[in-house]
Amino acid sequence: MNVLIFNGSIDNRPYATSNRLAGYFKEQFSNNHFSPEIFSLSDIQIPFFDQSTTGEKPASVQAMCEAFCKADLHIWLTPLYHGGMTGAMKNCLDWLEVTSKLGRPYLTGKVVALVSWADGTQAMQGINAMDAVAKALRAWVLPFSVPILKDSLYDPQTQEFTAYYKTKFDTMIQLLATSRAQVAS
Repeated sequence: MNVLIFNGSIDNRPYATSNRLAGYFKEQFSNNHFSPEIFSLSDIQIPFFDQSTTGEKPASVQAMCEAFCKADLHIWLTPLYHGGMTGAMKNCLDWLEVTSKLGRPYLTGKVVALVSWADGTQAMQGINAMDAVAKALRAWVLPFSVPILKDSLYDPQTQEFTAYYKTKFDTMIQLLATSRAQVAS
């Protein structure tokens, strides 16, 4: 089963929270015989969405649409930016409008899980913003999300994810696999 791990941050440092989370999810899905792919906004140039553009879409947009449509399961990751997801992430999702004429437009039938983090306790605002967009794109949103208080994400001794958050991430992975079977039937 194909899994898309959508890294909505443009921070390309390998030790950045977004990249560490994406790497963790990729490793866990691989270990469970899934086919994960990380789609990272720091690696691809998605232009500003322009609905009036006619003709051929940019190659980066075509690749993005193919990756999103190919995946059965999605995990969307974003740091909280001013009460929502990153602007680059929202812009990327807006480009899914080019799939509107497909037999299964947008993200119809896809299952999307949501993860957001913040320095304070407001990460749920990022989850809510992604939830609204995912539902508008006709996806099924997993009813288990992970809002992260960044100060509690890393063990101070090892700098690895705490057992508390690893348990949440692993629960999300299990629920995603189970929910996809439910949606598909």
